[in-house]
Amino acid sequence: MEKSKNGINSKITAASLLVALGIIYGDIGTSPLYALRAVIGEREITETLVLGGVSCIFWTLVLQTTIKYVWLTLKADNAGEGGIFSLYALVRRYGKWLAIPTILGATTLLADGIITPPISVASAVEGLEMVKGLEHIPTVPIVIVILSLLFFFQRFGTHKIGRVFGPVMAIWFAMLFILGISQIIRFPSVIKALSPHYAYELLVNYPHGFWLLGAVFLCTTGAEALYSDLGHCGKKNIRITWMFVKVCLISCYLGQAAWLLNEGGTALDGRNLFYEIMPDWFLIPGIIIATVATVIASQALISGSYTLISEAMNLNFWTRVAVRQPSNIKGQIYIPSVNNILWAGCILMIVYFQSSTHMEAAYGFSITIAMMMTTILLCYFLIYRLKWNKFLVFGLLILFATVEISFFIANVAKIKERWMFLFFELFIFMTMYVWFFARKINNRFTKFVDLGQFVPQIKELSSDQDIPKFATHLVYLTKANHRHQIEEKIIKSIFSKNPKKADVYWFLHINRTEEPYTLSYNISELVDDKVIKVNINIGFRIQPKTELYFKKIMQDLVNCKELNLHIRPDGSSKYNNEPDFKFVIIEKFLSVENEFALREGVLLNSYFFLKRLGQSDEAAFGLDKSDVVIEHTPLVYQPVSKIDLKREIKTQPIL
Repeated sequence: MEKSKNGINSKITAASLLVALGIIYGDIGTSPLYALRAVIGEREITETLVLGGVSCIFWTLVLQTTIKYVWLTLKADNAGEGGIFSLYALVRRYGKWLAIPTILGATTLLADGIITPPISVASAVEGLEMVKGLEHIPTVPIVIVILSLLFFFQRFGTHKIGRVFGPVMAIWFAMLFILGISQIIRFPSVIKALSPHYAYELLVNYPHGFWLLGAVFLCTTGAEALYSDLGHCGKKNIRITWMFVKVCLISCYLGQAAWLLNEGGTALDGRNLFYEIMPDWFLIPGIIIATVATVIASQALISGSYTLISEAMNLNFWTRVAVRQPSNIKGQIYIPSVNNILWAGCILMIVYFQSSTHMEAAYGFSITIAMMMTTILLCYFLIYRLKWNKFLVFGLLILFATVEISFFIANVAKIKERWMFLFFELFIFMTMYVWFFARKINNRFTKFVDLGQFVPQIKELSSDQDIPKFATHLVYLTKANHRHQIEEKIIKSIFSKNPKKADVYWFLHINRTEEPYTLSYNISELVDDKVIKVNINIGFRIQPKTELYFKKIMQDLVNCKELNLHIRPDGSSKYNNEPDFKFVIIEKFLSVENEFALREGVLLNSYFFLKRLGQSDEAAFGLDKSDVVIEHTPLVYQPVSKIDLKREIKTQPIL
């Protein structure tokens, strides 16, 4: 199969197009279930409202989805991968403050993972209320069961059922097109809604028309997924399939508008617009297809949340948590803690709101912010990486800012419907903010020294017969980027109190690259067969397995007869053929000697609290506990400057 220079499959095949349909368009593809219905609401059905609503939806899909995401944002591929963290990795060197929009964008994308599954699945299942004899069926328990099963099966991986996602979504979009075109043929005059004149009339002349943008925005809430899932499909497959998907979506929206104007009466009166345009004989199959499509949409969003948290951990935006590999497929992961949080959030959403109609009033605010943050990062990418003309980029910024700020203002009105949701977003934001900026402070107080000046002492210690051997191979994880540098705390660990004698001292540096799937290493021998520095380059989408990497590196060196490791003892014996090595991890704790200012005190105390809640360092780096020694060292950020301690002098009485 042909591959582009970034490694992503570039050959366009029927299979690759089906994969794109199954992965990319779940969220935006299921929006006809509720988007136009939300615009109409309980308002009187008029030509201005209906045609204006469809016109706004059409031009939103043109400006936001087609121009911004499909044309522009897909240009920002990081070795073939997309998403807000991939974009941040490309531009972070051009502005330290870019961490803030990245955190905001990631926060709101994760928040979207709690409301999209329940609103999508509920919209589909509520079609049962239109089936004769099922008018009063309780849909909430059905939605809860479907969502619970979906989250339960995440731990087993989705690689097997994932094969049917593409064909099912192809059937779904074909159904949207046929339903829409059947109404358009009957009432072809509805096509005039594509004129921007009707969008202008709705926003300017219709009473409170501007505020309807909050409902219009529902049609493009899945646009971020087009970019986030870039690595699964490649930009060519996305751009080609989007043409098909867009035609199907617009057809369905126009068909709904045609039905409203000619058969909708004066008001919707709680009717489900999407199912009204279906013939009665197709209602049950249509509900089944819609439900499966919304489950696929939810699955894509859940998988995207796992990837987002994984990238956040590797770019130091999130505390370390356990990550599982449910299958051997590259990039497919499962994060139990995220799965449980999303499941609990989704169930609370459906229990609280009870219906998709009520959820529409709370939906869209988070994604608006995510899109605004992507716009900021994208402008930096276009200027500094693609070297576009600044005036052209500023023009695009003004265009997208106008559209997105308008959507944001219209969605602000939804805050009163979703106030409880803000606590979840605040929790995510504060976790990312604290972890990122507290680590910056922590790293600022990491002192590096020249390893060369300690080489004579290391050689002397290694040959000292009075000191018991600690390990044949002693391995330290180091943050030092430079070949000859090492943390001062590592030197103290080797020599202070009980000196650590070893035959070979290894210093492993894990270098997180801006590319997603890099996995390579290089070696520097600082002292012949005695002090060795290893740099392991790991992409930000890979979970490190440091111990396996170290064993592989040692085996490579022995096989290649390098560094004379093949002729010296490795600590193995006739009782145990495994080499004798020991990893030392040095963990910091907040010293009682500190005297903090307010911001630093809150940041650092919160950081160490999150660190205790998160995954241990040995698990995060992929080390077996039996091969690890944990040492603790105090972090003295701001030592107490003045101690009011006075000695009491007792005078002896004169006899």
